This record gives sequence, C-alpha cells and structure tokens, in this order.
Amino acid sequence: MRIGYFTHSLRSCWNHGNAHFLRGVLRELVLLGHDVRAFEPADGWSARNLAADHGAAALEEWRESYPELTTTLHHGPHEAERLCDAADVVIVHEWNDPALVARLGRARAHGARYLLLFHDTHHRAVSDPEAMGRYDLSGYDGVLAFGGALAAEYVRRGWGRHAFVWHEAADTRHFRPPPEETTRGGLVWIGNWGDGERSDELEEFLFRPASEAPLPLELWGVRYPPKARRTLAAYGVSYRGWAPNAEAPRIFASKLATVHVPRRFYVSALPGIPTIRVFEALACGIPLVSAPWDDTEGLFRSGRDFLMARDGDDMTRRLREVRDDAELRAALVSSGLETIRARHTCAHRACELLAVVNQLRAPEALLA
Repeated sequence: MRIGYFTHSLRSCWNHGNAHFLRGVLRELVLLGHDVRAFEPADGWSARNLAADHGAAALEEWRESYPELTTTLHHGPHEAERLCDAADVVIVHEWNDPALVARLGRARAHGARYLLLFHDTHHRAVSDPEAMGRYDLSGYDGVLAFGGALAAEYVRRGWGRHAFVWHEAADTRHFRPPPEETTRGGLVWIGNWGDGERSDELEEFLFRPASEAPLPLELWGVRYPPKARRTLAAYGVSYRGWAPNAEAPRIFASKLATVHVPRRFYVSALPGIPTIRVFEALACGIPLVSAPWDDTEGLFRSGRDFLMARDGDDMTRRLREVRDDAELRAALVSSGLETIRARHTCAHRACELLAVVNQLRAPEALLA
C-alpha cells in the first residue's frame, strides 16, 4: 500500500512532539512492506527554529536514527495534490495550513482515489475551537484523534464523518533500556515550556519537589523565556537546552527517575491523554512519577507502571520513596516495560492504523 503523510515536520522535533511518534510509526509501516512517504512545508516553523538555533546541519541528523524514512519538502497547497496522486492512503496532520487541508479534501470529494484521514495530536479542539473550526474536513473519510476525549469532541462538533482513537506510543526500536546499567543519580525532565499551559504545575510538581526531596534536577527543552529561566535558577535546576529526541534514551539512562507533568488542557478538558514522554520514558526503563491526570481509557496501571502524586507535597514524598527504595524502582521499571511492550509500541499503532483503513474500505463504511 502507498501511504502519504503530510506532517508539520519529520526533520525537526524542535517543540514538535508529534515527530517522535511519527518517525516511529512510519518506520513500522515501511518495515511491514508499505511504500511510505512524508511531505512537509519547506519553511515549517519547527524546522526553521531548529536551523536558527543549531544550524542547517541539525535538520539532517534525524536520518542517522531513521534511515528507512524520507521526507519531501513542498511549498504550499498548490503542490499537495500532485504529491499524493499515486497514494492509496493520505494522512494530514492538524498542524498544517488550513488551505492545504481544504484542497486535499476537495480533491477527495471530487473523486481522488485515496482514503483521506485527518490526524489531531493537540488540544486546540478545546483550547482554540475557533481556529480548528477553520479546517474544512467535509471531504475527509475520517479523523484520527490521539485520545477518546478528543475523538468525542470531533463527534460533538460534527467535524468529520468518522472519528477514531489513535493514541501515540513508544518507538521501541529506539526507545529501550540501556544495554548495560551504570550508576544513576538525580532526576531528569525533558519537555518544552510552551505557552504557559503548565507553568504553575511545573513549579508545584517538579521544581519544588525536586528541591525539597532533595534530588538534583536536569532539564532539557526549548522556549523557556527569561522569567522561566530565573525560576529554574532559583530552584537550582540544571538547564541543558534542546536535545534531539534521538538522544532521550541516553539522557534517561543516567538518571534515577523522571516526572510527568501534563499540560492543563489534558487534565481539565481532554482527560485520558498522556504526553508521549510517558510512553517513551517507560520504554526506556526509567521510574516515572506523575502529577495527577485521569487515565480514563486505562492505558496504564497507576501504582504499578508509575506512581501518581496527589499534590506537590505528595510528589516530594513519592520522589523520596523512589530515591530510597531500589526494589520499588525495579518493580516500576519491570511493570512499565511490560505494559509498553504489550500495548503501546509504534508497531501496535501501525497495525491499528491499518485496521482503520480496512474498516473504512468496507462497503458498509462507504455507505455511511
């Protein structure tokens, strides 16, 4: 099968978490024997920022870890139809130009032979519904939403004909425990500051508990404004800046534990959606302690795969437990790995995507 994916960027993971999952799931599709091609805007925001911060050569570094993948640069909606002329399935990520989304939808409505899917991995459906309402999905065969609550939002608003849950997952060909354990120490957090969606939560559930535990905290990420940098300095956090996602397993391997702090919208409006770092951290065999979130879809086993903290004080207590109890750490690692390998790999998601495609191709779906 020939599969085309219009992403925001395959080359860059600078403040672009979907690249983590996308690289892994597209590789799995290639290894299953499919002809997979990615398309991205030549001047995409993530790639532009990565090149500005680290030079144009940084846009090529991902190829070493993902030699099976290719990406084609395009210059706007006028090129989109030509790129997917021969495709059987075309998937369009929500961080694309609404004009490109609409153009492909019109082509599908006017007889294009490919199955057309819209992929949403963000909270804008609830945080900025006016912006998402500008996407014309009338010609699309279905929506892939990275959580049940988000799929329900598409159904509620009448966006798209069919909505399917397609969670993110860990690329376990790359994210895995180190081949040999070495001495671990301190905490690590890999994440971006963003637009203030969790600034208070980071202080309550990460910076202050790490300081009070006490456990030295190393932090990697981008878009930390001066005020945030001052907060990090006040808590003694070692800020390292941007790290290529391919380096995350190495970074995790040297640390005692990591922490999950979900963005506010995934706690209040879109429950059940963890960040991709939960999948990746557990796949790398590092104990994880999480700020509160409601696992409405039963993705994990709270208390076994990871520990959940009720509030900042509880987070401090949990971090001390993990620091002082080697048996607890070992049990969390074992259980977390078991759940990832059984349910949450990019190989699982590739098969789930193919099941959606087969479902939509069924005669009864075409009549819906």
